[in-house]
Amino acid sequence: MEILKHNIENVKERIYKALIKSGRQNEKIKLIAVTKQVSPEIINEAIKLGLRDFGENRVQELLKKIDFVDTQAKFHMIGHLQTNKVKYLIDKVETIQSIDSIKLAEEINKRFNEKGKVIKGLIQIHTAKEETKFGLMPEELEDFLEKVINLKNIKFEGLMTIGTLTDDEKEIRRCFSLLWELRDKFSKFTSDNINLKELSMGMTSDFEIAIEEGSTILRIGTAIFGERKVS
Repeated sequence: MEILKHNIENVKERIYKALIKSGRQNEKIKLIAVTKQVSPEIINEAIKLGLRDFGENRVQELLKKIDFVDTQAKFHMIGHLQTNKVKYLIDKVETIQSIDSIKLAEEINKRFNEKGKVIKGLIQIHTAKEETKFGLMPEELEDFLEKVINLKNIKFEGLMTIGTLTDDEKEIRRCFSLLWELRDKFSKFTSDNINLKELSMGMTSDFEIAIEEGSTILRIGTAIFGERKVS
């Protein structure tokens, strides 16, 4: 508990300093604690320490733990999502941050429409120079927006990306600035279900750079919960 408390306070302090450095000290930024391989017991301790938003990478893991987590928790799907898993997320998550294809968007819309529900969503963009990353290519975003404009059961609130895993700060910054530029370019592309105001970018290794480049949502796991098994 004390280690967790220290980690949370340290992350919040680093966020605050990065906001000041970037001239954004009066802005709010959402912290999503990534709970991959984190037990419900530890998540509940984090809730006692003030955290409310948690990110899960896999639907199966979310379903195993959600009933054992305090109801104050708000979960967000942040990992790659297969279309056949969408139906399990209804009434389980606040947002789906990893919408990376028309096919997936249509399936989400269909499933949530069947239940009379609307879900918040972010569009995942592939900005990194790594083939293993998911997401739309930047040049595909305009076509995507034109095709999802009638999907009334998804509220597209912004963009998400995963920066390149590298020590090259210029490359990391390029990923994040590209996402900001895309959001800026398509900020006027608004409709009843599209209003691209959020930028979800920045993880344990690069969140301070992400803040400097305009991030509004951070997804931080290791800096809060410590190292976990590689899987």
